[in-house]
Amino acid sequence: MNAGAAGPEDRAKRAKADRGAGFEAVFLDPIGQVVQQRWADAALAVALEELEPVSAFPVVPGRRWGPGRWWSATTGRHVACGSAAMRAQLMVLDRDPRVVGLAGRPVRLLWRDERGQVRSWVPQLFARYSDGTALLADCPSHPEAGGERAQRAATVLEAACAQAGWNYRRLEPLEETLAANLKWLAGYRHPRNQGRPGLAAAVREAFTQPRPLVEGAEAVGDPIEVLPAVFHALWHGHLTTPLDVPLNERVLVSPGADSGKRRRGGTGGRESGGGR
Repeated sequence: MNAGAAGPEDRAKRAKADRGAGFEAVFLDPIGQVVQQRWADAALAVALEELEPVSAFPVVPGRRWGPGRWWSATTGRHVACGSAAMRAQLMVLDRDPRVVGLAGRPVRLLWRDERGQVRSWVPQLFARYSDGTALLADCPSHPEAGGERAQRAATVLEAACAQAGWNYRRLEPLEETLAANLKWLAGYRHPRNQGRPGLAAAVREAFTQPRPLVEGAEAVGDPIEVLPAVFHALWHGHLTTPLDVPLNERVLVSPGADSGKRRRGGTGGRESGGGR
């Protein structure tokens, strides 16, 4: 064989790279006009986390949960949300201290398949990280959701995101107990749940050593007033507790590893885990 000849694997990689060079991005600019440009340029220059959905989430007749909007504690803004599975993933990302921006369906990717036909896909979720990298993701309710077309699109989107130094993932549904705990804590994510001045600091002080949730709350004052501040601190990572067991009054609460992340909502960092 000629030393310079390309083998089957080399040809496949080259074909994949050639297809990757042809990716296009479609999105709405800040005034709502449709823009189409090279994917490589859009990934580098466009703040996708600030854009509205390029197309609406579908309304599926008979489905119990329809499209809505999620208020993000990370950005202080609403994020378009299309399903309960997507909302669960938004809860996780909204608590991740590395995440600085979130958006629902902000971009459509276009490419040509092996036959030269134009294909497209709109990922459900976009997350921007503090280091400038990003995640494009879909949030299937089960591994086979979307069928063969979704699986083919996932392979293409992985290549497109790799080209930009990003990641694409089909996020796995959350375990039931974790999802329930996240949903509960998310109900206290808003800054108003910090309570009166000084209460947040008193809550943290009460849990400088691990202790049962209700015991620490009672040490601060009336649990009716204090518990929302405890749950707020758990959401934002000022405190931490296992989320793989149901939250209850005896669950052990410990100091959190604050990330120091600043938020528009006025709170600091968070631990890894979840909320409502």
